[in-house]
Amino acid sequence: MATKPRIIVYILRRDVRLSDNPIFHHVSPVACKRDSKTELSHDSISNGKPDLNITHLLPIYVFPANSIEVSGFLSHEAQRSPYPEARSKVAGIWRTGPHRAKFLAEGAWNLKENLEQLGCGSGLEIRVGYINHVVEHILDWYNSDRDENGDTKVDIAGVWMTGEEGSEEKADERKTRAITEERGVTFKIWDDEKYFVDESDVPFDNISDLPNIYTQYRKSLEPLRKRPRRALPSPSRLPLLPSVIPPQQEPFEIPTTLAGIKDCLLAPLNQDPTFGLPAPPVWPAGTQSAHPYSGGETYALQRLSHLISSGAMSSYKATRNGLLGLDFSTKLSAYLAQGHITARQIHWAMFEFEEGRGGGEGLTGYGTGKENDGTYAVRFELVWRDYMRLCSRKFGSKMFHSNGIGVVCRPDNIDNGGKDLARSHYEQQPSRKRWKYLHKSGAGGDDPAKNREMFNRFGSGRTGIGLIDASNREIFLTGYTSNRARQNVASFLTAHIGIDWRVGAEWYEFLLTDYDVSSNWGNWQYIAGVGNDPRDGRKFNPVKQALDYDRQGEYIKAWVPELRNVRLTKSMGPNKEEIDENRLMGLYQAWRLERWERDSLGLSGLDWVEHPLTKIEFSVGRGGSRANVNVKGRGRGNWRGQGSTRGRGFRRLGEEEKANRGDFPSQ
Repeated sequence: MATKPRIIVYILRRDVRLSDNPIFHHVSPVACKRDSKTELSHDSISNGKPDLNITHLLPIYVFPANSIEVSGFLSHEAQRSPYPEARSKVAGIWRTGPHRAKFLAEGAWNLKENLEQLGCGSGLEIRVGYINHVVEHILDWYNSDRDENGDTKVDIAGVWMTGEEGSEEKADERKTRAITEERGVTFKIWDDEKYFVDESDVPFDNISDLPNIYTQYRKSLEPLRKRPRRALPSPSRLPLLPSVIPPQQEPFEIPTTLAGIKDCLLAPLNQDPTFGLPAPPVWPAGTQSAHPYSGGETYALQRLSHLISSGAMSSYKATRNGLLGLDFSTKLSAYLAQGHITARQIHWAMFEFEEGRGGGEGLTGYGTGKENDGTYAVRFELVWRDYMRLCSRKFGSKMFHSNGIGVVCRPDNIDNGGKDLARSHYEQQPSRKRWKYLHKSGAGGDDPAKNREMFNRFGSGRTGIGLIDASNREIFLTGYTSNRARQNVASFLTAHIGIDWRVGAEWYEFLLTDYDVSSNWGNWQYIAGVGNDPRDGRKFNPVKQALDYDRQGEYIKAWVPELRNVRLTKSMGPNKEEIDENRLMGLYQAWRLERWERDSLGLSGLDWVEHPLTKIEFSVGRGGSRANVNVKGRGRGNWRGQGSTRGRGFRRLGEEEKANRGDFPSQ
């Protein structure tokens, strides 16, 4: 009598990789035992338990309908999706935009190909829907498939997932557990090992003991170079896919090609390619994306290898405030967010370089046996990502509250030795911020229609502030903008025009290829002054920031082509010119151009030139001296505060001020 198949159903979310994957690593001995010609090897054994009572592995990647619009997968146009549109709660924006949708599809397909190329009968199934619905359908389908004696033809040995932070992700886990337990199926949540510090090695036992200030957490881990555990090797073999696999649940149908999957993901988004903007950005001629990368583990590892061998990793600290180009930052954040690569894989690649092994021979820092400024800065940012994830665990749904988590982070609201206050106490705390909302009037009696108009101009890159407009056009068109630009954009929306920070967080969630729930929402809170920051937020001066980081005007001219013919130089003698800082002021804020110049450049009459959302009075004197900032609204007097943020950019606390590191993890 044939042995009844015993199947593990593995639901993948943000662990879309073969290497350094604890679940694939754990089950690989089953395949090795199946093949009598293959002996159990080191990479087959996990936790000393090579004998698993399973015969098959069914990996399933799910496009979750609560965060990704899946109506494009309907098998017939006349059908309606059983799920509500995947839109954000505050502004009603699509949760996942076209850039990340394509990246997700590429990542899943790359894993499917990598599994198939093992040549052992493994593979990946792709599904859409709520995760608990997908699991419920699979279990019920197998349960209904019975032989002539009424026995099930297969046994489901378990449903496995790797854990994720975020209130929505935790809800998915709870619902899936309930589905499996109702059917008597074992459910297991694995610790995801894509982080810098292993779950077992964090320096506290209870999440309530997580310091509310990043510096304290980081110092508890130093030296960072000694913290990560070894990455798990990529298995050479895996258990077979089941011979019979439940189909996608109706009314959806999964295409059999990557192009087909992309088309289904993009179809509902393409119904309105303006995404509600009256004047959406148009790609400027001659401008190239700083993030032209495909999703997937294969491409993540290629990118990592390039960063090491080119020296870009070692120069990261010196270049990370760049705005244009491919290698000023690592561009690994999207791969990290989706689990196409792990933080410890990045660490060990740098470690091998530092120890003089592998690529990069002859470069500065190679074989020194210690980290250099660049590799330390990368590790610093990887730990920051870890910290934001742990904040999500600690604060839960407060990560999405208009008051944020700030009321429990400030010294006057800390109790019991620094531990969190009770939720009821938190909810009683009044908001220290007065936001402008898109759907209702705020405390100041503002008009939500005008707020919506302001936000539309913000999203279109038509605020009248060059650095902000360049960044917002770039992110709309490419799904990426630099760390430096993100800080300024977030500060502009929340501090300069006062719009609810959650709208900005949702806009970035929609647009960013490298969106990560904990990092995105935690960092927007931080800048808005309702997060892990006792200083009530940061108000950047985007004119001074542009002068510091776009001194040649190349970035603004790349993404705001209307300003490309603004002359920036002055004559210094025969055949000699140099940048004139006073002329840069007209690039950074076009309203400052003389009327004749606006007329000659065709800028007269443009709303964002004639009527910017705010006017930032900033001037440079002779010899390059700079005046203090005076921020004014549109004829309505001064904004409260001078807004004079020092040009060294967005700083966290303590030692971070010295390190001059930004906040959004756009590595």
